[in-house]
Amino acid sequence: MSYSCALQKPILLQGHERSITQIKYNREGDLIFSVAKDTVANVWYSVNGERLGTYNGHTGALWCVDCDWDTKNVLTGSADNSCRLWDCETGKQLAMLNTSSAVRTCGFDFSGNIIMFSTDKQMGYQCFLNYFDLRDPQQIEDNQPYLTVPCAESKITSAVWGPLGEFVIAGHENGEINQFSAKSGEVLKKVKEHNKQINDIQTSVDLTMVITASKDCSSKLFDSTTLDHIKSFKTERPVNSAAISPIMDHVVMGGGQEAMEVTTTSTRIGKFEARFFHAAYEEEFGRVKGHFGPINCVAFHPDGKSYSSGGEDGYTRIHHFDPQYFDFELEA
Repeated sequence: MSYSCALQKPILLQGHERSITQIKYNREGDLIFSVAKDTVANVWYSVNGERLGTYNGHTGALWCVDCDWDTKNVLTGSADNSCRLWDCETGKQLAMLNTSSAVRTCGFDFSGNIIMFSTDKQMGYQCFLNYFDLRDPQQIEDNQPYLTVPCAESKITSAVWGPLGEFVIAGHENGEINQFSAKSGEVLKKVKEHNKQINDIQTSVDLTMVITASKDCSSKLFDSTTLDHIKSFKTERPVNSAAISPIMDHVVMGGGQEAMEVTTTSTRIGKFEARFFHAAYEEEFGRVKGHFGPINCVAFHPDGKSYSSGGEDGYTRIHHFDPQYFDFELEA
């Protein structure tokens, strides 16, 4: 009972010299943005893997990238202690927001007017979640967010905007998930279903659900408004990233060991497949090999007909599903 993932040959995107940290499709899915630990943000055509251009300026590893709904602006966050706004088409830097520590997560709300980003707890600085309104040039000029939320207990390791831009859903180093209001900064809801760090949070296409990926070797599906825990997907190794299919009841998960643990174990042991689970039955039904080293991020194309994975090996791979994938039924 397994779907043999006889995918067409993947498209290999070679534009980074170091490991990929995040990949994102724009809303139409014609572009993929990739960031890595090599200071460069790339944008690619998803249909053929051709590189469209780069966003140059950061001087440290990039941890996060996002694109607004009409693909006008791109946001990147880096270990060089800055979050930068770019013109998507020209690659011109529009704004630079300086921070006291590395920027770990960033994102546009659904309107594209409000951005959020979180900073790391390091060098004596605590973790902050910052909100800026791009319609107010004064905030950008003065580098003054309209709202700053300190996270004293446990730093934010992943974050996404909730529906309607009312709050940000953040995953923490201690396994907690919090909803932080974008108006007041208060914690609206809090759950702790994971017992280790949450490496990634992604929303479903309609923003009603989020999926987490945790170091505790599991992925979980939550209602984004109530944070009710809906489903769990368990593996034997840490999960670095997980995504929800926009058209099927499927989730894809990518993982492997931590980068620092990879060198201490034989390469044979590392299983670096993307793993497909049925969202309702919590059953694994397929695997896709390909990366040399752990998979750091996965993303579904908005049309659900392909997905991408970014690896510790510095490559991004675009996999198009074959026709059998869409007819595949899990036997109950």
